Amino acid sequence: MSTTISTSTSGASTASTSTGTSTSTTGTTSGTSTASAGISSVGSLSNYATGQTTGTLSSAGIGSGLNVSSLVSGLMSAAQAPITAINRQIAGYQSEISAYGQLSAAVYSFQTALGGLTSASAFQANAATPSNTAVLSATTDSTAISGNYNINVSQLATAQTLVAAGQVSATAAIGGGSSTKVTFQFGTVSGGTVSNGVYTGASFAQSAANAGGTVTIDSSNNSLQGIASAINAAGVGVSATVINDGSGTPYRLSLSSSKTGAASAMKISVSGDATLQSLLGEDPAGTQNLSQTQVAQDASLTVNGLAVTSASNAVTQVIKGTTLNLAGTGSTSLAVAQDTKTIASNVQAFVTAYNTLDSTINTVTAAGVGGAGGGPLAGQYSALQVQNQLRQALSNVMIDATGNKATLADVGITFQKDGSLSLDSTKLNAAMALNPAEVGSLFAQNGVASDGQVKFVSAGSAAAAGSYNINISTVATQGSVVGNTAAGTTITAGVNDGLTVVVDGTAASVTIPAGSYTAGTLATAVQAAINGSSALNKAGASVSVSQNNGVLSFTSASYGSKSFVSLGGNAGSNLIGSAPTSTNGVDVAGTINGFAAKGSGQTLTAPAGSAVDGMVLTIAGGSTGMRGTIGLSQGFANILNNLATQVNSPTGVITAATNALNGDVTDSNAQITRLNQQLSLLQAQYNTEFSALDTMMSGLNATQSYLTGQLNSLANTTNYIYSGSSSSSG
Repeated sequence: MSTTISTSTSGASTASTSTGTSTSTTGTTSGTSTASAGISSVGSLSNYATGQTTGTLSSAGIGSGLNVSSLVSGLMSAAQAPITAINRQIAGYQSEISAYGQLSAAVYSFQTALGGLTSASAFQANAATPSNTAVLSATTDSTAISGNYNINVSQLATAQTLVAAGQVSATAAIGGGSSTKVTFQFGTVSGGTVSNGVYTGASFAQSAANAGGTVTIDSSNNSLQGIASAINAAGVGVSATVINDGSGTPYRLSLSSSKTGAASAMKISVSGDATLQSLLGEDPAGTQNLSQTQVAQDASLTVNGLAVTSASNAVTQVIKGTTLNLAGTGSTSLAVAQDTKTIASNVQAFVTAYNTLDSTINTVTAAGVGGAGGGPLAGQYSALQVQNQLRQALSNVMIDATGNKATLADVGITFQKDGSLSLDSTKLNAAMALNPAEVGSLFAQNGVASDGQVKFVSAGSAAAAGSYNINISTVATQGSVVGNTAAGTTITAGVNDGLTVVVDGTAASVTIPAGSYTAGTLATAVQAAINGSSALNKAGASVSVSQNNGVLSFTSASYGSKSFVSLGGNAGSNLIGSAPTSTNGVDVAGTINGFAAKGSGQTLTAPAGSAVDGMVLTIAGGSTGMRGTIGLSQGFANILNNLATQVNSPTGVITAATNALNGDVTDSNAQITRLNQQLSLLQAQYNTEFSALDTMMSGLNATQSYLTGQLNSLANTTNYIYSGSSSSSG
């Protein structure tokens, strides 16, 4: 007889045949396997971190009934517990990193709020309020003096406008195209009369303050539009445009001075093409080929009954520290008073920003109850260190620039029981009214010099408050060149009108307008020509030209070793002779508190790292020797600003703590990778071992079934024999 043992799976089955009674034994699994060999399964590495162990072997037993997949899954779930713990650590690190980010942002906001308090001048600011804004508006600086003023404006300052004769076309060439120089001078027209825009019997006096310049016109730009473009590009202090008046010859060149005031009237000299000369030549005291459509005039006003004239509608010379911006004629009152509103607002912003920062620190460092519900930075020294440093700085006694001691409580800022700050605005306003300079020194870095020609600029964060001696060994000077003979006062075009000049290292070529001058008017014309150079203007260089008994002197506006002047060109020897005296400027030199300071021009800078760390002073003049003292105060806002900068710097405590946490995250992820690799090998080992066990048990089950069949067959045979014997006996 044949006996069949069948093991059924969801995917395959195998049969084993032997002799005996036919018997069927069936086992069921979910997966695919064979009875002759176990199949191992290795799960994905990422499954260990998520608690999943998925393999290709999911059979519950090839025939043994052993659930290999379940056994391996249970063992792997227990083995991955360290990864779960590490992931919890990573989540904690990331929470701390986020908290440090919140702390950094709060520190930055606090530092921003300090911006309105770090300058001592902010506490000396005044506000100017007019009653009639149609007449004027006003601005003030730190030197403004409080007061009330009655102002009447009778005339606004205007710039001169000239219009040339009409042309048929704006783009057609004018003249023969030969190279022509158009030179602009600015000055005052006086005397005579004016009718239909033309002066009769007037005189013209050039202004040394209003620089002019020269424009070259040739065949490339000798149309109205080309001339206008060339003038605008030259930057000679004139704005040019072409207008259309609708007449038979509608296109007219309009020229307006860039500056207002009586001294901004134009004189235009043309050398070259005769047609261009007849179109553009303009001499208020001679031939006038253009018509004046707007006069150059000063503003006229009275301030508390005092008559005032100004070349500009921005009047700065009348009320100290106050600029009147004239807008129209009429009367108005003006109140200049301390700007306590802005100061109080800035102080309140500082208090609010600090309280926000303090609250942020309290939140992220909260200890919680019973170790639960605390902040992500509970017990973290770095965060608490920031809070302690701020509170200590705010509690200090400050010594101001005059040596007086003060605290924030003196201006109404006090700590509350919860560590926050509060502001008593009434006390702050009272302190401001009493002495705004002292309040400024309490908040901002400030220096007060006993010598009026010594000005404090700044100091380093490490400079200590105190009083320091100033000793000057060399006073800064300006570079100059002085002629050795009287200058020739007749300037002829192409002969002695070309001047090359180098001022403080910047070179320029200028043209002196041809004409006959006195020594004084020549000095004025030459100064205007030099200072009208676009190259010098761009470099911020300029000169002053004076005369003494006909001898001209040229002096650079700057001070120090980089200050010098040299002249050349065909006008050079005519102006300063053949052997002029040239002198280069020298830098200031001296000591601050005994430390040798570096001089640059009029600026004296103390060495870094000293008690007067990086202190910068301007020495405007005076003598050599002891120059009194400078009193220094760092101020709360300045100290707190420096502290905030350090905290948020690349080497600060927040960055250091964040970098350390990021390093912990990196190390933890690397540890998870190593554990996953180990778990992968472990799963493979488990699958191999349990599959082998399953195979062995399946074989034992098959043997058991076979033996059972054989025994059953044997029993049947025996029964048959006995049955047969009984029948025979019967």
